[in-house]
Amino acid sequence: MIYQGNSLSAQLLEDGIVEFKFDAQGSVNKFDQATFKEFIEVIEAINNCPDAKAVMVTSAKPAFLVGADITEFLETFKQPEEALVPWVKKASDVFDAFEDLNMPTLAAINGVALGGGCEMTLACDFRLADTKVSIGLPEVKLGLMPGFGGTVRLPRLIGVDNAVEWMSTGKAHKAEQALAVGLLDAVVEPENLRDSAISMLKLAIAGKLDWRAKRQPKLEPIKLSKIEAIMSFTTCKGMIAAKAGKHYPAPMVMVNTLEQAATHDRAGAMAIENAGFAKLAKTDAATAQIGLFMADQVVKGKAKKASKQVEKAVNKAAVLGAGIMGGGIAYQSAYKGTPIVMKDINDQALDLGLTTAAGILTKQVERGRMNAKKMASVLNNITPSLSYDSVKDADVVVEAVVENPKVKGIVLAEVEQVISEEAILTSNTSTISIDLLAKSVKRPEKFCGMHFFNPVHKMPLVEVIRGKDTSDETVASVVAYAAKMGKSPIVVNDCPGFYVNRVLFPYFAGFSQLVLEGADFAAIDKVMEKQFGWPMGPAYLLDVVGVDTADHCTGVMSAGFPTRMKKLENDPVSTLYSNERYGQKNGKGFYDHGKDKRGRPSKVPAETAYQLFAENCAGKKDFSSEEIIARLMIPMVNEVIRCLEEGVVDTAAEADMGLIYGIGFPPFRGGPIRYLETLGLDNFIAMADKYAHLGEIYQVTDGLREMAKSGKSYFFTDVKTA
Repeated sequence: MIYQGNSLSAQLLEDGIVEFKFDAQGSVNKFDQATFKEFIEVIEAINNCPDAKAVMVTSAKPAFLVGADITEFLETFKQPEEALVPWVKKASDVFDAFEDLNMPTLAAINGVALGGGCEMTLACDFRLADTKVSIGLPEVKLGLMPGFGGTVRLPRLIGVDNAVEWMSTGKAHKAEQALAVGLLDAVVEPENLRDSAISMLKLAIAGKLDWRAKRQPKLEPIKLSKIEAIMSFTTCKGMIAAKAGKHYPAPMVMVNTLEQAATHDRAGAMAIENAGFAKLAKTDAATAQIGLFMADQVVKGKAKKASKQVEKAVNKAAVLGAGIMGGGIAYQSAYKGTPIVMKDINDQALDLGLTTAAGILTKQVERGRMNAKKMASVLNNITPSLSYDSVKDADVVVEAVVENPKVKGIVLAEVEQVISEEAILTSNTSTISIDLLAKSVKRPEKFCGMHFFNPVHKMPLVEVIRGKDTSDETVASVVAYAAKMGKSPIVVNDCPGFYVNRVLFPYFAGFSQLVLEGADFAAIDKVMEKQFGWPMGPAYLLDVVGVDTADHCTGVMSAGFPTRMKKLENDPVSTLYSNERYGQKNGKGFYDHGKDKRGRPSKVPAETAYQLFAENCAGKKDFSSEEIIARLMIPMVNEVIRCLEEGVVDTAAEADMGLIYGIGFPPFRGGPIRYLETLGLDNFIAMADKYAHLGEIYQVTDGLREMAKSGKSYFFTDVKTA
């Protein structure tokens, strides 16, 4: 052994081959500050070993290297840009020092090599992978670009166009894809990886594989003529501008970095990369996207913990109600491997549920994401039934009938008599109190809410709603089942609208008030989509949700919060509802909905809607983009804060992920709390106070004022007051 650290080791094997092994104390290998320190020491140890003739980089973990330790980033990135350049240079210099070892180097890649893990392999002369490898540079998903030499080495190995595609999408690639573009030198079966790596290095030591020739292109400028460079980079910029847009700066900074560095040798190119990385590290988008990744880890971590706590796994499920929602739930459960009974009271409903599931599967097959055999196995996991007898041995039952408390109560009481005492009963409801529904069951400790979002197969979020009598075991079991279905479950406490809908309706109220004051709903949509970044503006979203559904929910929220969410007089949503304009479902709402020449959904602002609003709204008035954003977002953020203070949602991380996954909050803003903290609490309060006269939804809590005064962050502070 020529070196032994906590995460890294170097051992001299036969024929002068040094095995440089990554074996961190945790479950995965990653680059943190301690590992970098050991990395420098390993390089020194290899240089000082007179018998060393080659280096084989390996991993003792199932995954080769998952990249840099992101938990260290946010604090580090608070430094000024001029301090970040030498910080990242210090790290990239280590990779350069490794690449400069005066002997052949080879990465024997197993499992996963992402981010810094991929960059580690790029610093080697040879790259050998097993057939199960997944490799890529996903930094763009964090609002960043590679910072350990990825932008320098990758285009010199696989060409500019391929490198831009890899880095701007952040996708992980399979071994055969990486081999096809020239990133890998060979791919072998996992059991042959080590022996093959040693054999390749022996050939390199013997001079039969020219390792210097493999290394040299990475040290030189990219071999492109002036015209080739112009064509390549111009095309790349056009594609990135169209796909990434202005809200995601990382892809464009990355391609500009490649272009500027193309005519430089490694030292010059690396300096340009260092500067580009530091520039991106200071953007709000990077802060938000890194925070988003960490918040997602919180949600996944809680789901994993719940799964470990469950004594009995969910091996069979049932869904009551076979409409579009029931069919979507049945598909998702069956697709992820849990057989499910889909029960309804008539064959037509069952046909609709099966058609919904089959339609989703057919599209998967058409797109090449699934074969017919897999489709058949998923459909075989769904058992349609008209009888309660078919659900008697289900471990979990999801009630998904019509959104009516009386009907739901009857169905819940009926099915409870059939299922076992150990079985868990849940209700898929978007607004009805779980404590109210619990009055219909005899075992409220075995009952909770399980709120799916439509369309089920696309929307990641499931709200698991805890009633006052719901047991911890029940919550853990439902969280584990939701995670098994491939969803991101967030536990919330019962209240009107639960979490997502509760904070959405003040946003809708802000929108309705603006329309009443003369704002053009289409103009509001344009600002909220193009400038703020929502996938749909509020008017379009209301049409998609269903104007009738939204009007019903507004009534529920008004009853639940009679002072703060009192229903507006002459609410435009109610006006449309009373005139049977229900949105997409009947082709008319704020917009007239149809299809374009290619058969794709289309919408145009409805003249009828403008005429209906004219009776009760002020004359047409233009509002600035800043005011539109403030008037809609202040009520939403205020309500999120109230949910945190009341303990409806447990953490700021879950509050952010709930809206990201539930209603498409712009990811580059990181969620409502990250957005609030990016604005600055004092700035938000000043903005809200400007509109405080408009009503309680614009008035900030005392808790928020105290947080601002104390300079604390919601991500590190428990703010529950209830």
